[in-house]
Amino acid sequence: MNQEPDRQHDTDTDAAAADAQRGAADPPGPPPQDTQTGAPADADAAQVEAGGNPETDPAQLTMLLEDARSKADQAHDQLLRTRAEMENMSRRQAKELENAHKFALEGFVKELLQVRDSLELGHAAAQEADADVAKLREGTELTLKLLGDVMSKFGVERIQPEGEPFNPEFHQAMSMQPRADLPPNTVTTVIQSGYLLNGRLVRPALVMVSTQA
Repeated sequence: MNQEPDRQHDTDTDAAAADAQRGAADPPGPPPQDTQTGAPADADAAQVEAGGNPETDPAQLTMLLEDARSKADQAHDQLLRTRAEMENMSRRQAKELENAHKFALEGFVKELLQVRDSLELGHAAAQEADADVAKLREGTELTLKLLGDVMSKFGVERIQPEGEPFNPEFHQAMSMQPRADLPPNTVTTVIQSGYLLNGRLVRPALVMVSTQA
């Protein structure tokens, strides 16, 4: 009669061992999740312990706002400095352009002063009672040469077309003169010289032109 309880005890022991073996074979289930976000509840707890969600933490939002405001202030200051530099540059360029227009002839004037000095010396010499005409003529020739050199230095070219074919682009005919020794439309006499400035006509030469005799 004592054998039946022993068999029942053995059966319970075998069932408990089988359950333990099945529990060891099955993988562990997923951790519990938050019912609103679907994220693991343990992750939320860890994030809260680490300092809170930056999207909802007022301290984090304040820091982000202050950083954005600081960067905006820096960008605004840089814009103001750049605008001031551009305005200063514009004023300098306008001043330089004004000076260029105002003093464009400064170099020419400096060279021309020595011509005036020579003319004044010649004029003073001519006022003397014993003035030497030959010396005055020589001084005048030197002054004219000096003036020609100054004009050539600054791109002024003299038009002296005597004996050349008439060119209406650079010559202005004042009268016609029958000439048997020259081909028609030849400049016979230059009444007034013309001038070019760097190849551009400043004043045409006033001339007399030959016609068939």
